[in-house]
Amino acid sequence: MPDPTAAAHPAPEPRTGADDTPAAADSAAPTPAGPEPAEPASAGPEPAEPASAGPEPAEPASAGPEPAEPASAGTETDEPPVLGSAGTAPAIPPNAGFRLAAFGALLIVVLFAGYGLGRLNNGTAATSAPAGVGATPAPSSTVVDESQPHTHGVSVPVPGANAAGAAVGGLSLSSSGLTLTPVTTTFPAGRAQKLEFTVHGPGGAPVTTYAVVHDKPLHLIVIRRDLTGFQHLHPVMAPDGTWSIDLTLAEPGSYRMIADFTALVGGAQIATTLGSDLTVAGNYTPVTLPDPARATTTEGFQVGYEGTPGTAATQPLLMTVKDAAGKPVTVEPYLGAYGHLVVLRENDLAYVHVHPETRLIDGKIKFWLSAPSPGTYRMFLDFQVAGKVSTAAWTVVVS
Repeated sequence: MPDPTAAAHPAPEPRTGADDTPAAADSAAPTPAGPEPAEPASAGPEPAEPASAGPEPAEPASAGPEPAEPASAGTETDEPPVLGSAGTAPAIPPNAGFRLAAFGALLIVVLFAGYGLGRLNNGTAATSAPAGVGATPAPSSTVVDESQPHTHGVSVPVPGANAAGAAVGGLSLSSSGLTLTPVTTTFPAGRAQKLEFTVHGPGGAPVTTYAVVHDKPLHLIVIRRDLTGFQHLHPVMAPDGTWSIDLTLAEPGSYRMIADFTALVGGAQIATTLGSDLTVAGNYTPVTLPDPARATTTEGFQVGYEGTPGTAATQPLLMTVKDAAGKPVTVEPYLGAYGHLVVLRENDLAYVHVHPETRLIDGKIKFWLSAPSPGTYRMFLDFQVAGKVSTAAWTVVVS
């Protein structure tokens, strides 16, 4: 007959002999389960359980190696640990998680290093070009060092041009969040008329603060589409941001106005060049460009240059100014520099404005120039002698 105490307390089952199977315990369970109220009574003689537990010292012989399992969990044994068993958890090194994390981090570093090397190899040709050439400058709060050779007014790269060629400006009404808005674009031929325009910021309000670059907050270039009628002007700004100047366009035709400036917007300095077309009604007869030559005359001066502009890299150009007798003259600083060189490309009037080195080289003005692309250009040099500003022009073919 099954022991009622054993049925009420099934926990000690593992201590029974081999003949006491779980099936026998299950069959005995319903007998005490019926009179559930009697369970407190059977709980009374619980102190008698130690009597049944008396023979426990003999049980390890029949239970096999079960008592050895706690021993393996608490102390190290000669048996190798088995992964997944409950007793082997303390055998895992305490720094295993750290090692796994370190390995993962190392793997990520190696992957990114390989990616970076691939990018570096692919970009070698672009990054090997001279600094400041062949790239479009993003809006920046950094002021250009005007004491060093540099390019003004670049805003867009030349499609299909050599990667080392200079960027150009003046091809668009809008760039870098700024928009050029002329008040009127129609002018009479040979008669002065006021040119008015504003520059609107990203929010649509007129820009009213500009950085002074080469003694002026804004430089305005006006030229006809056939590269004649060049003018370098400096309009005046009203408090509301409207720029104005009296402008005379001598001949009928289509003209281009190019505004070169550095606007102060939201605490940042944005250097850019914007352009717009102007129209003079009448019969338009294009003028053929003069043949390429290294020497020209203007207002009694003989002006020549040495050097060959190219697209592969910036090249030095040395400008010499002589009087009518061929004697070198002393060139004076004008607008913060010994000269101003504007280069315009035929057909689209792509614009590049460069300034020279801060010192004359044997009395010559030294510029550094990289042409945006192969093509035909017109170069205009503004220089000052004895307080008077003159402009020399050349046709240049870049192959």
